[in-house]
Amino acid sequence: MKIALAQLNTTVGDFDGNKSLIIDAYRKAVSLGAELVLTPELAIAGYPPRDLVNRSQFVPGNKETLQAISREVGNVPLITGFVDFNDSGRGRHFRNAAAVLHQGRIAHITHKSLLPTYDVFDEDRYFEPADEIKPVLLNGIRVGITICEDIWTDEFLSRPLYDVSPPQELARQGMDLLVNISASPFHLGKPAVRQRMMSALARKIQVPIAYCNAVGGNDQLIFDGSSLVIGADGTTIAALPGFKESLRVVDLNQEPRTKNQEPASDSEQLYRAMVLGLRDYARKCGFKSCVLGLSGGIDSALVAVIAAKALGPQNVLGVSLPSVFSSEGSKNDARDLAKNLSIRYETVPIQAAFESVKTQLAPVFAGRPEDITEENMQSRIRGLILMSLSNKFGHLLLTTGNKSEIAVGYCTIYGDMCGGLAVISDLPKTRVYEVARWINRDREIIPWPSIEKSPSAELKPDQKDQDTLPEYEVLDGILELFVEQGKCADEIIAAGFDEIVVRWVLRRVDANEWKRHQAAPGLKITSKAFGIGRRIPIAQRFRD
Repeated sequence: MKIALAQLNTTVGDFDGNKSLIIDAYRKAVSLGAELVLTPELAIAGYPPRDLVNRSQFVPGNKETLQAISREVGNVPLITGFVDFNDSGRGRHFRNAAAVLHQGRIAHITHKSLLPTYDVFDEDRYFEPADEIKPVLLNGIRVGITICEDIWTDEFLSRPLYDVSPPQELARQGMDLLVNISASPFHLGKPAVRQRMMSALARKIQVPIAYCNAVGGNDQLIFDGSSLVIGADGTTIAALPGFKESLRVVDLNQEPRTKNQEPASDSEQLYRAMVLGLRDYARKCGFKSCVLGLSGGIDSALVAVIAAKALGPQNVLGVSLPSVFSSEGSKNDARDLAKNLSIRYETVPIQAAFESVKTQLAPVFAGRPEDITEENMQSRIRGLILMSLSNKFGHLLLTTGNKSEIAVGYCTIYGDMCGGLAVISDLPKTRVYEVARWINRDREIIPWPSIEKSPSAELKPDQKDQDTLPEYEVLDGILELFVEQGKCADEIIAAGFDEIVVRWVLRRVDANEWKRHQAAPGLKITSKAFGIGRRIPIAQRFRD
């Protein structure tokens, strides 16, 4: 059988747009000789639709779109994802479904069996699991149809979660091919895990697997695609590229085996993920341009590079907002970066506004020395100016804080946290340096002084981040164990970290939850990001 994998970038709720993507891909696949065409999970509705499914016209609208697509399908079957009603009279109102469209009609519907409720997933809130699962006969081939989580086996999850295995149940009934349509979000390392998981599953059930994943950004989630066809012996037959739409027809009988290619480096994957996430967030939210503050530091420099790649340099405005504490080197680095990227560049000094605010507050602050209050004033004045530019010109304001700073509250609410999207908020500081050096691998794009100098907020004389923070290698090591792995203080200390530093970091993470609840949405690129998938109360007294 010749199978087409249509790795599509759909938009939540855009039924007409998603319909066009699906039909165009189907027609192209048929012209290339496909005998079966696959599209991703919930391709018609977009993933994840969340509480939109409760809107009175959402599910009927996506089903009407399914009917319209079916009328365009001829002798070559198409499998696509949609939201179905649960007509059983019990349980949740909806089901996550895959439809087989054939000869102008809906020939078969399969429902998702395993509904994840961990990390970023909340499917059990909306969907009822399948009542049964069985293979379907397509052009003489017995095909088992599964949806995303249905093929995730216990050894590749953090712990056993399910009592049933849809692939093994389908294999018991007899099938020639296992199909999985998916919307599996990216985090660093996940594409390789998927490949290992499907290879092991194919060997276990002795059936080839065709896996079609979504691609693109939807809010904080990024879908990498990386669709696969795996032989019954566990060998990779075909692998589609990551982070871009792709269509490929794969002949299970004649396609030469694909050698396991050297995966892209971590830095390249992270960069491509953030570019895709920003591009789609802007496009799907209706923004054509963006603005960001350029401090001359490494964080804003990295965000500017990502923005120029995602939206085009002509659509990026970088703004230098110097005060008396801004070094000449930092101002020069900001200007040089803008020149290297060919982005628009403006300078708006903040010193006059800063002095004015201090003068106005002087009677109220009488008798109190200057402290962090005055530092935060500068950040908030910068936020005011950037938000004004955003309002006046319709730019999307990008925040430039990294995960390490946001974790411990080294950021100013209503200041540098102002914005519509936090591009690198899930990227630890040590990773910021790695990605920056990868960007400069062939030539200087980010000025080298921005990478090599000691990081500083430059809000008071001779300030350095490490005046108040641990070294970033230490901080990031602690944060990975605490935030991403859920380790307690004693376990982190046992791993070799200083007890005083560990307890200080953990207290800071807990104490700054309120800030993160007000932060701009951030692109998720690690296994545990602040925001989606992490739900910590603000008012709580548990201390580790």
